[in-house]
Amino acid sequence: MSAEERRVAENRRARFDYEIIERVEAGMVLYGTEVKSLRQGHANLRDSHALVRQGECWLINLHIPRYEQGNRWNHEPDRARKLLLHRREIKELEAKVKQRGFTLVPLRVYFDARGRAKVELALARGKKLYDKRESIARRDADRRIARAVRGRR
Repeated sequence: MSAEERRVAENRRARFDYEIIERVEAGMVLYGTEVKSLRQGHANLRDSHALVRQGECWLINLHIPRYEQGNRWNHEPDRARKLLLHRREIKELEAKVKQRGFTLVPLRVYFDARGRAKVELALARGKKLYDKRESIARRDADRRIARAVRGRR
């Protein structure tokens, strides 16, 4: 993440549940009240995923709450949102998802340096239970090492 980007939401659980193979940046088709709600920092990536349908990429279950001042022009919070990718990128992602059993998981939603809302997608493979245990053990070991180093100073 560069200094100009402003993070709105992050899916930290995805890094625990999935082995991340490749990352892709995509734009989103949004309504005005959705952008305003995102600018206030409201979004929830939990249980969201992306899929390719009829040559288009869609983000499913991204929850952007209603904008408080939006009154009757407000958006539907859980609607499917179209992702903006090049046709070649969509075809590559679709082939990988179909053949190798990967899934498309959003890692974060942010505004780029030009103020446009973006989503970072990850081509990921689900971890098995023993992989998750290994991740937990590695994280605990790293914490113990960091604690020991801090204690020696």
